[in-house]
Amino acid sequence: MEGGVGMALQSRAAGFGSDRRRSALYGGEGRAQIGSLRVGEPAAAKAAVRARVSKPVAPLRAKKSPGGQETLHNSVDEALLLKRKSEEVLFYLNGRCIYLVGMMGSGKSTVGKIMSEVLGYSFFDSDKLVEQAVGMPSVAQIFKVHSEAFFRDNESSVLRDLSSMRRLVVATGGGAVIRPVNWKYMKKGLSVWLDVPLDALARRIAKVGTASRPLLDQPSGDPYTMAFSKLSMLAEQRGDAYANADVRVSLEEIASKQGHDDVSKLTPTDIAIESFHKIENFVIEHTVDNPVGDSQADSHVQRMQTL
Repeated sequence: MEGGVGMALQSRAAGFGSDRRRSALYGGEGRAQIGSLRVGEPAAAKAAVRARVSKPVAPLRAKKSPGGQETLHNSVDEALLLKRKSEEVLFYLNGRCIYLVGMMGSGKSTVGKIMSEVLGYSFFDSDKLVEQAVGMPSVAQIFKVHSEAFFRDNESSVLRDLSSMRRLVVATGGGAVIRPVNWKYMKKGLSVWLDVPLDALARRIAKVGTASRPLLDQPSGDPYTMAFSKLSMLAEQRGDAYANADVRVSLEEIASKQGHDDVSKLTPTDIAIESFHKIENFVIEHTVDNPVGDSQADSHVQRMQTL
């Protein structure tokens, strides 16, 4: 099993994340081309991931606005703020990885890709790596053919291998937080919880369907009602685990600050900017864990304040 996971990392190293298009939040995660790998093959995971990390990061693409015009992010100001916050955070990260955690459908992959692009980091989706490791096209099929426990074992192996690397943004699966060993791996970097209201998650998941989400898929019933019910149960089970994250990014708080009454009005860039802000605050407050010397950090803060 571990060999298959490592081999998956090797193959992903060559091409994962080459499609860097900035899709709409919760609108689906871009799929990368993956090789045909099977559990049990010999692996050289760490060298392979390093090869992937060395690849240049593609720029953000423009998206179509409702009026038909192409725009990048929401505005030039938003893009500049995103870049500035990423530069400030990059100094404090000192190469440490960022792990995004949160419920399924919370936008971890979409936001993670934006964060990795502006940081010059590489992006990985742990679910995709598990799919490749076991040679199956979806998490749902892995659950069906094998079991959830089988998937979780492979997920832990993926996170273990990624935790030995640097300069990565990793979108984890919604249930990755339930195993203490996964926190051991993620604590080697910084963990960020994307906290999305359950009703918003249920609406988004019901809209795109639950077939790809084995813990939510139901044979019948109203999609929203069924999704909300299951999400509520999962949130009850996992709430304390998500709270282990170093940083909590509440979409309700972001929306409130911007004067919105609905988190669906937020853009992925809004969430990425807030994530950087929270990461920076966390690292500054925990200077004991900051590998940068105090005097150098103070100098950096003073320089940023004058910009």
